[in-house]
Amino acid sequence: MLLWLASLLENYFHAFNVFQYLTFRTILSALTALFVALLLGPFFIRRLTRHQIGQVVRADGPQSHLKKAGTPTMGGTLILIAITISTLLWGDLTNRYVWVVLLETLGFGLIGWYDDYRKLLLKDSRGLSAKKKYLFQSIVALAGVTYLYFSALMPAETELFVPFFKNVLIELGPVYLFFSYFVIVGTSNAVNLTDVLDGLAILPSVMIIAAFGVFAYVTGNFHFSTYLMIPYIPGVGELVIICGAIVGAGLGFLWYNTYPAQVFMGDVGALGLGAAIGTIAVIVRQELVLALMGGVFVLETVSVILQVVSFRLTGKRIFKMAPIHHHFELKGWPEPRVIVRFWIITFILVLCGLATLKLR
Repeated sequence: MLLWLASLLENYFHAFNVFQYLTFRTILSALTALFVALLLGPFFIRRLTRHQIGQVVRADGPQSHLKKAGTPTMGGTLILIAITISTLLWGDLTNRYVWVVLLETLGFGLIGWYDDYRKLLLKDSRGLSAKKKYLFQSIVALAGVTYLYFSALMPAETELFVPFFKNVLIELGPVYLFFSYFVIVGTSNAVNLTDVLDGLAILPSVMIIAAFGVFAYVTGNFHFSTYLMIPYIPGVGELVIICGAIVGAGLGFLWYNTYPAQVFMGDVGALGLGAAIGTIAVIVRQELVLALMGGVFVLETVSVILQVVSFRLTGKRIFKMAPIHHHFELKGWPEPRVIVRFWIITFILVLCGLATLKLR
């Protein structure tokens, strides 16, 4: 919105031309989302506390988690509001990629919000059933990837890019729909599984999104993409704006979510952020790099799958408790140690992901 206004004003005041630069608007987008989250945070926490929208803790989980019971949750609503405001202010609203990411994020966030609403306000311990949740996620994800597939203007938009190799592009054809759908839904649920400890999910999400902002910038720039030998997709660079908004909103939320947390994201935040990460990875054609940078999310998900399969087949558990962060807690690691070490691992993996831009 402000980009459109600046384009009108630059005819009279040349200084407004600075708003045409992606880097400048990205900085403003991040700062706007950060300040929105910081300013509205106390208000949200008070409202959630007043309405007794508090975290429910599993009785069979680590005993140290019992003190978290009643901590305000559904704070992910704050993240989504900050992202939306900042993106609408600083993004190019004629760019289709911006709208796809924003709508996928809000769509998955709405599913999470309804699940939280049923569990916390309607006191339905089951919340939204797994089948219904998966159905709604599938509808939103398929709507997004179907639009991307049929609106693609060049082959690179639907080809699978293989990192570490020069010019290795695999034409997916209609398989693109299933593959992209799996990436978005899988990432959304993986982030949701990870969002249990204070700040465990939000900072890795911020780091991964920041890295994808770099990928979006170079993918949407003909000279950089040619030099780095990655697919050039016009218009993708505008995703840097929403990446900046997510980074700012995430850091603003972390101010209140850091140990000991004053508020939790809830499904509304975790599902929304996961969908944003997955959708951006699909658009910039870096799904395989996402699996690398999101290694912590992958590990959390795989640990749950292995635990369930092992118990059903052998009656024995591989881990003391799944997801795997609980395993380390039950081994005696203090919660902050688990959190920070997972942050460090994500930082290393994100750097490895960024290295794929040159290593080929």
